[in-house]
Amino acid sequence: MAGQPLRRPAWVPLLLRLLLAGIAACDASPADDSAGPGGRGPRGRARGDAGADEAVPRHDSSYGTFASEFYDLRYLSEEGYPFPTAPPVDPFAKIKVEDCGRTKGCFRYGKPGCNAETCDYFLSYRMIGADVEFELSADTDGWVAVGFSSDKKMGGDDVMACVHDDNGRVRIQHFYNVGQWAKEVQRNPARDEEGVFENNRVTCRFKRPVNVPRDETIVDLHLSWYYLFAWGPAIQGSITRHDIDSPPASERVVSIYKYEDIFMPSAAYQTFSSPFCLLLIVALTFYLLMGTP
Repeated sequence: MAGQPLRRPAWVPLLLRLLLAGIAACDASPADDSAGPGGRGPRGRARGDAGADEAVPRHDSSYGTFASEFYDLRYLSEEGYPFPTAPPVDPFAKIKVEDCGRTKGCFRYGKPGCNAETCDYFLSYRMIGADVEFELSADTDGWVAVGFSSDKKMGGDDVMACVHDDNGRVRIQHFYNVGQWAKEVQRNPARDEEGVFENNRVTCRFKRPVNVPRDETIVDLHLSWYYLFAWGPAIQGSITRHDIDSPPASERVVSIYKYEDIFMPSAAYQTFSSPFCLLLIVALTFYLLMGTP
């Protein structure tokens, strides 16, 4: 009721006595406890001798000092930081092109003899348990993608893309082609994603389940599909139209259970490899060597 003083619980005084007794025990000096008869310590010096007390430093064993020393020992590193530093991020493991055709399938598009770091476009795939691991790389600062198609043409395709955003990160996104445009799908089957942007190249690695529930936007990879290869610029982390008008595609359907190393020359190296151009070069050379009649 109002006007009546508050009463402390009966256990409060007992708790205070225990705390005071503990602090007094911590403050007790080892020299005091070890004093022998005649008021002398273990070395025979008289207690209360100021000169002796100054000669032998006294260890401060108060509770506050104990807590401070325990904190310093337990929670501070050698450099004095109160929390352990985060472990370093594992660097992106380099793509091993020497495994192409043996333990994984590969597609290379670009200059003859190119690898994952020099091809215009590179893709690899391999089975890991119930997943397929994909590795993609392209000469771009925007995005690189692979599409799974039933007819080698854009439209109605399941697409996985690695997109370099404005923060320097490479994110794996899932798209569905609607005509010539890619629409992002929130349901993303990718996992164990990692990516990097280095030397003006977007490179990534991710896994995707072989079997997925039936869905219009996600295909089962245990079936064979044509692979569509594309890359291009990005604006604020959003993909834009691919770099070339007619992106390359696999000549035939691809099975994830068959590992091949397939090279496709880029447009700059296709001109002199066509039969017509070779025939024209031979005819022109013959004409120049024989001269006119």
